[in-house]
Amino acid sequence: MTNGWIDIKNTDMMLIMGGNPAENHPCGFKWVVEAKKTRNAKIIVVDPRFTRTASQADLFCQIRAGADIAFLGGIINYAIENNRFPMEYLANFTNAAFIVKEGFKLPEDGLYSGFDPATQVYDKSSWNYEEGGDLSGHGASAGAATATQHKSSSGSASGEHASGNGTSKTNSTIGGLAGGHQAGGSAGANGAVGAVPPPALPPKTAYDFTLQHPRCVFQLLKQQYSRYTPEMVEKITGVPKDQFLKAADLFTSIRKDGNTKKVATIIYAVGWTQHTFGTQIIRTAAMLQLLLGNVGRAGGGVNALRGHSNIQGATDMAGIFDILPGYLKMPSPNDTDFATYVKRITPTASKPTTWDSFNYWSNTSKFAVSFLKAMYGDAATKQNDWAFNYLPKIDRNYSWTQIWDHMYRGDIKGMFAFGMNGVMIGPDTQKNIDALKKADWLVVGEIYPDETSEFWKAPGISADEMKKINTTVYRLPCAGFAEKDGTFVNSARWLQWKNVAVPPPGDARLDQDILAQIFLRVRDLYKKDGGKFPDPVLNTAWNYTSPEHPSLSEVAKEINGKALADLKDDKTGQEIKTGQQLPGFAWLKDDGTTISGNWLYCGSWTEAGAMIQRRGTDDPSGLGIYANWAWSWPANRRVLYNRASCDVAGKPWDSSRKQVWWSESGQKWVGNDVPDFKPDSNPKDHMGPFIMNPEGVGRLFVPLGAVADGPFPEHYEPFESPIKNPLHPNQSNNPVVKKLKTPADKFGTYEDGYKVVCTTYRLTEQYHYWTKNNPMNVQLIPEAFIEMSVEHAKELGIAGGEKIKVSSARGTYIAKAFVTRRIKPMQIDGKTVHQIGIPIHQGFRGIDEDEGRNARTPVNLLSPTVIDPNAYTPEFKGFLVKVEKA
Repeated sequence: MTNGWIDIKNTDMMLIMGGNPAENHPCGFKWVVEAKKTRNAKIIVVDPRFTRTASQADLFCQIRAGADIAFLGGIINYAIENNRFPMEYLANFTNAAFIVKEGFKLPEDGLYSGFDPATQVYDKSSWNYEEGGDLSGHGASAGAATATQHKSSSGSASGEHASGNGTSKTNSTIGGLAGGHQAGGSAGANGAVGAVPPPALPPKTAYDFTLQHPRCVFQLLKQQYSRYTPEMVEKITGVPKDQFLKAADLFTSIRKDGNTKKVATIIYAVGWTQHTFGTQIIRTAAMLQLLLGNVGRAGGGVNALRGHSNIQGATDMAGIFDILPGYLKMPSPNDTDFATYVKRITPTASKPTTWDSFNYWSNTSKFAVSFLKAMYGDAATKQNDWAFNYLPKIDRNYSWTQIWDHMYRGDIKGMFAFGMNGVMIGPDTQKNIDALKKADWLVVGEIYPDETSEFWKAPGISADEMKKINTTVYRLPCAGFAEKDGTFVNSARWLQWKNVAVPPPGDARLDQDILAQIFLRVRDLYKKDGGKFPDPVLNTAWNYTSPEHPSLSEVAKEINGKALADLKDDKTGQEIKTGQQLPGFAWLKDDGTTISGNWLYCGSWTEAGAMIQRRGTDDPSGLGIYANWAWSWPANRRVLYNRASCDVAGKPWDSSRKQVWWSESGQKWVGNDVPDFKPDSNPKDHMGPFIMNPEGVGRLFVPLGAVADGPFPEHYEPFESPIKNPLHPNQSNNPVVKKLKTPADKFGTYEDGYKVVCTTYRLTEQYHYWTKNNPMNVQLIPEAFIEMSVEHAKELGIAGGEKIKVSSARGTYIAKAFVTRRIKPMQIDGKTVHQIGIPIHQGFRGIDEDEGRNARTPVNLLSPTVIDPNAYTPEFKGFLVKVEKA
């Protein structure tokens, strides 16, 4: 979230798409209700089903699963055509005025400039800004851009401190992670390692503050979405034109007649992420919010609802293959030394000459050296390049779907699965089962037997076949969430410590104990027998009081970081002694005198104690900031980019929702929240509020391949779709998405009889695949079901409660028909298209399953193995099936 759960109460308008918070986030949904009750905030819900969230909406639109970019792009078109955007915010806080290089082409035919059909990869060199100066023909006369000359182009992390609302001094020089972890790297989504590095952003960009130049970002944006007319939106999404226009008018009404006080928020969840274009759906939402001036403001932003208690923390701590903790990029084989690595991943400022850019990622070397010191301790020295070559270097895509594909092909021989039920998660459950049959070993850490630990008992596997499966399965009983302490990091980026409620039962062990004991035994083997490259294992810092039972409080303090030498801030005179906890990431150094396991969490456990254990309920601003409750990264800041909550002069757009502001008397930024900005940057310097971007502004246009499939989002059809893409039928799907090519990777077409759109979702009464082992939850949802419309059921002669069979090109799912008016047939490009919805929880292990009360068919037997080329998330939310009586 750019903002946070409680901040939703401050909004005037909500667009909820790709999520169903009333059912899947019911505690957080109270803030939606609060905004409606106290501010008369309006709610627009767009969903394939009429949900409990939709029941609270002022306007509901039923959409075809996977058509979200068309709907959002249509709102962008409507806002531009009706002049519903704040010119001051747009021209000064986004890259709308930047000129794009000549030779860049929009995707009228479905392809941007630079596409290579042989490799399915773009040459992104034309996706860049033109170098130069003012091309508006009016000098530097437009708005605030005339204010000052350029000052520093990069921000120093040293000594930049500011005070929040009555709290201790806290670092204030970082915003959120604009651009994402893919930006600027040669690995991952950006292409194969070893490719020629993309050209750099120009240090001085050409610009037109009148926004009239035909190649300025604003004009290209306008041209891109001019095709997304209400008629085209209806054709693609199935939302009738009149309904769409009501939604577009209502959402953009906050900017009607030049109003800049009101604010809108966009709320989403995995209904957006789980598509082959999921990243670009979210990009479209971010662009809409930038266009309307809603980012950085109380009650605004783009807010992702995390479906698990620690999804945010897992990502922050590098629970995915292509980042290190704190969203540092992974090294590639071409990074032969630390200097090469840092140069590759550290952006340089790119902006109009008269503007300033803090470019906070210019401090990357400080974050990276402090991380390496945390990893390898005394073994990381300047002489050995901070042990940089101990880190693994990625040479290919190691994402979730590829791991299972490599196991299926016989390349991966074993797996540790802790709290991760890979068979149920899918995609293509059968492929994952078949992959595990080929593995040599599998270690599962869980609190119940699950489908992964008992894959060899899956329906359809005979007793004779079981005997031929040679995979050795080790089942380790772990501790449940109430049986261990530690932190959760919620959707709002709050680190909150929790205490142990009860001890683990029987032989169950704490997760960290299991991992520590495995690591120490592996290290002993390396000490005894040697190995090809033992150095990273032998030199990993493991300085815990009880090495086999690491205290998570010690780990949390290590992640925060400490001083390895006496430090002094020459500007403030503050000193930190050797061994003391660091108060914030402004103190991190690249000379080996500091450690921090994750720079974003620096400040969470200081010499003053565990900030994450605080439970203060004071909120003097009334905005729901609660600065003394727990700790929010970065720097205990609650709303990211909050400099943008003020106009160019530093005055809040809305004085009744004051977050931060420029104090002329104090010559610094102050506020109720911690300013997300260089504290002494005078508004006259025109430093951009989006300090994590090298441009200093929000990106309507993403340059140089920070995303793999286009600098503006474009509507592409799901990989399995009932229609050709109305925008460009000859390029229907995302062109950079590649099919996996094993015998298990099968895809269905409308012509083959797969004519029904299937989407999946969660129920309030179940928690993924875990609570089906709890009798109380099973009583609440005693049987599996499939939602289908009244009209669809009538067409097939199916009555409510009858067993039906849903088939995709990959597998079959059986459950009872739940015939409902919450789903309706849709007209999609002249065709009547039916949609069905299936909860994800049914599997082949659990109370119902073990007692033979359901068909024991996981829903991800149906889903395809195609993924988003940026985040690598599979397409669970929109694929084709057949429906018939069982």
